[in-house]
Amino acid sequence: MNAAVFSVAGFNHRLCPAGLREQLYVEDVDQPALLARLRAAGVAEAMILSTCDRVELWMAEGDVAALDILAEAARLDPASLAGYRFALAEEAALRHVFAVASALESHVIGEPQVLGQVKATHRLARDAGMIGPVLEPVLQAAYQAAKRVRSETAIGERPVSLAAAACQLARDVQGDLSRCGALLLGTGEMGEFLAGQLLAAGLDRVSVIGRTARRAEAVARRLGGHFATLEELPQALPEADIVVACHGEGRYTLSADMVEGALRRRKRRPVFLVDLGVPGDIEPAVNRLDDAFLYDLEELEQVALQGRARREAEAGAAWAILEAELAAFRRQAAEREAVPALTALRESFEAARLAVLADLPPHDPAREAVDRATRLLANRLLHRPTLALRELAAAGQDQAAIEALLRRLFMDTKDEE
Repeated sequence: MNAAVFSVAGFNHRLCPAGLREQLYVEDVDQPALLARLRAAGVAEAMILSTCDRVELWMAEGDVAALDILAEAARLDPASLAGYRFALAEEAALRHVFAVASALESHVIGEPQVLGQVKATHRLARDAGMIGPVLEPVLQAAYQAAKRVRSETAIGERPVSLAAAACQLARDVQGDLSRCGALLLGTGEMGEFLAGQLLAAGLDRVSVIGRTARRAEAVARRLGGHFATLEELPQALPEADIVVACHGEGRYTLSADMVEGALRRRKRRPVFLVDLGVPGDIEPAVNRLDDAFLYDLEELEQVALQGRARREAEAGAAWAILEAELAAFRRQAAEREAVPALTALRESFEAARLAVLADLPPHDPAREAVDRATRLLANRLLHRPTLALRELAAAGQDQAAIEALLRRLFMDTKDEE
């Protein structure tokens, strides 16, 4: 690949505010038309990566001016976006693509979604005929780098948000969430969000108890669960493997005695409790009960902070992997550029070998032996030049000068004289 034709331009979380990125966001259904406009504008290859963190063009034979097409599609004045955009080319663009695929350029380092988003965008662009010999090898190399980062570091293993921390702790206590049920005590937004995250993480079922049956029913409907009244709490509590409290009454809705009674009825099967209330909804004495695991907002935040710190610590090892993969990609790309010269050199030797065979009579008994001997000789003579040419190409030597020297030394130059 000729890196000079590869570039990246766009808007990301480092330079562009969230509201503006939201306006620029490109839905999947709109990508084919925008890719067609980019092709008409002279961009040879392109994909549009549009996520909550970034809206970017990854291009072959394109430049920052292509962003005007995205701005116009969003009904924004391109000139007004000049201070929010960035543009990278050649080596910097390659490093950016590798880092994005490996979640090292994400707002939350190590987040798992971005690689899937890159691959989905890749498919859209390929279906539109906008992936070719420049972007395809870059993307495949970026996927390989991302795979190594995931498998050789712990960058994605620790929770970095309150919801992720709660889901991880729920798994630690209960194991497989697909066998668990949760009780949402209260109808606040934070509690509903956490219940939704638990369901997304594999939770089997959820029940909702609220101040009023109407509000509890509405939340339960959105979560695909059941609802009950506060009076039914003593019956619902023993059935819950996970309790999320966000009642907000200003007094304890769950006492230690209530939880102890539920544990007895559960035959001491553990309960994981999350108290999102400020002030708390669950009596702190619950923490002293065997088989009850209570976390409040402050404790969840501490778990999330530890996860962020761990991911930051792993970032150094991840970047080292990335640099190694970039070096390997550059070397392979340079070696590919040497292939035409190697092919021409081998063709020159083969022509000379066949000329020697042509001097022999057609039925000469030595012909077969001469054919084998000259073929073996040519391969041996070409072995060291082949290795040297690939090494010189990988080292960044002037390819044109090397090819000119090869032609002068080994190839027929009568046409040039």
